[in-house]
Amino acid sequence: MFVYKYPRPALTVDAVVFCEEETNYSVLLIKRKNPPFQDCWAFPGGFVDMDETVEQAAVRELEEETCLNNISLRQLKTYSAIDRDPRGRTVSVVFVGFTDSTNREVKGADDAAEAKWFSLNKLPELAFDHKGILQDAIEEINK
Repeated sequence: MFVYKYPRPALTVDAVVFCEEETNYSVLLIKRKNPPFQDCWAFPGGFVDMDETVEQAAVRELEEETCLNNISLRQLKTYSAIDRDPRGRTVSVVFVGFTDSTNREVKGADDAAEAKWFSLNKLPELAFDHKGILQDAIEEINK
């Protein structure tokens, strides 16, 4: 195996999933079971495994943490601020998806203590840089 002499950032994915309701959208969040930001709300997501693409990782993490599947995800943006994760240098590829009332049953699993839909008008404080990510996702869906 080749050993690379330069340090590398960790690669993660996050999934911002919206559900259209009568007059507004709701967004899917998970309550983090582990530090950092334990017991805080965040997007479903996690680290990319060595044997998967970022697209596969986003689908896997969404299903592992929320039990939600059959969501078509498209890439929104890559977030790479140096201090975005207190565990160290982490780059996240963020995906956006939509569902409707027929596919919105969720349950916290894996390293998510809870999974829940929140109205965009009534959001909790978000972990990491997820508030800014959500603003970018909302701008994208309103185009």
